[in-house]
Amino acid sequence: MERAEKMLKMPKKQFKRIIGTTKPVFKMMIDVLQVAHDKLHESGGKPLGLTIGDKLLITLEYYREYRTMERIALTYGCSKSSVSRSIGWVEDSLSADGRFQLPGKRALQDDTPKNGTVKTVAIDVMEHPIERPKKNKRIGIPARKSDIR
Repeated sequence: MERAEKMLKMPKKQFKRIIGTTKPVFKMMIDVLQVAHDKLHESGGKPLGLTIGDKLLITLEYYREYRTMERIALTYGCSKSSVSRSIGWVEDSLSADGRFQLPGKRALQDDTPKNGTVKTVAIDVMEHPIERPKKNKRIGIPARKSDIR
């Protein structure tokens, strides 16, 4: 039995406390991800290393518990890059569906109450690799010294 099925057998309050969402919303997310997976692999492809339920649980754990990708990878028995790809795919698939998107900046500006109070929005960012320039001999110190002369 997969992890997501075990989680769905929990009582409602415990499920909400651990996962961070209700069971109907969780099932709706699974359905959306299943449709996205079927569409992506309709012409075949490599079999899943992680199930769709695992990918969703990984994403929700990452956001809810602020665990590092290395720790999540250790728990699920995969690599950090696999966890990163899974989180990215789940985010993209759920936001493409439209039911799980946050309202845009305009919606927040339009809903400002008349009494002058301002809404506060906190946004957390995800881990992502830093792009650094490749090191080679031309860019190094000897090349800079030769340019000065």
